[in-house]
Amino acid sequence: MQKTIKLIAGPINSLYKKLNIIGLSPLSLILFIILGLSPSLIKEEYLMHLLVICLLFGTLAMGFDLSAGYIGVANWGYGALMGLGAYTSALLMMKLGISPWIGIFAGALLAGLLGLMIGLLTLRMEGMFAAILAWFVGLVLMALCAALVPLTRGALGLNVDLFFDTGWAKQYAYVMLIICFVTFIALRMITRSNLGLAFNALGQDVEAARTSGVNPMKYKVINFTISCFIAGLCGGFYAHFIGILTPEIMSTKKTVEILVIAYIGGRGSIWGPLITAFMIIPAFEYLNFLLEYKFVIYGLLLIVVMIFYPSGLSGFLNNLSSFVKRKVSERSVNK
Repeated sequence: MQKTIKLIAGPINSLYKKLNIIGLSPLSLILFIILGLSPSLIKEEYLMHLLVICLLFGTLAMGFDLSAGYIGVANWGYGALMGLGAYTSALLMMKLGISPWIGIFAGALLAGLLGLMIGLLTLRMEGMFAAILAWFVGLVLMALCAALVPLTRGALGLNVDLFFDTGWAKQYAYVMLIICFVTFIALRMITRSNLGLAFNALGQDVEAARTSGVNPMKYKVINFTISCFIAGLCGGFYAHFIGILTPEIMSTKKTVEILVIAYIGGRGSIWGPLITAFMIIPAFEYLNFLLEYKFVIYGLLLIVVMIFYPSGLSGFLNNLSSFVKRKVSERSVNK
């Protein structure tokens, strides 16, 4: 029996180590496999569309969490950077005929470049200054999209060609799943690397990190730029998935939705916001009949979590896991 257990344990430990290198756990791998099978199992188009939106906002929340959770900078212009990526990809296709598969990366690069500029201007100071400037830049971008009617058609919006000839969501689910999966692995590897150690040190105590040899400006700017790049990439996908773009995409309301998902998921976890998106998005989709009042509920929910359980869903699940392990250990000792 012991030999059989050893034979099984060997490959499992080897697999665990290999998964750990790329930031995956066996549980996260199983969840992504389930997500990968979901498009083939879901038959209703509405549910398929909802799956894509959950993956989209989960990915956006992971990118937002990289800054908010690790260096303590809440990017209040995040929705506008998403919109910048969307408009960039759409206009490149409409004006220059550039494929949207290239355009989404161009939009991501432009959003990342703007994030770099914001970071260089503000991240020498406290995180609040970066948040405020990013919010101001977002308002400017929204105003420009509304004012540049010959280019963007203003409030009338753009009719954007889709990635595929069909509007059915199944193919988009696979594309968004790939973006989500790659983003998850990339962020997990980054946060578990020396970069991640520097980010954590800055988030906990900037002065202590500085005395340890960490350059606060350098690592904050790197973090902020990566986060903005993800926003632009998701925005490019959004443009060619929804097919309609208006300046409303750059409103602060989009940022609030992403922020709520990230904070309820648990700052500094990456995986927490992704799981939370699959809870929050369907729930608030059901509450669409409340119109603007829905954002009041967003705010109240965020306040409740921040006061009573600031570590969010990831903190709750980590504590639950520790409790279960402790109880199992106690039982094994008593036996």
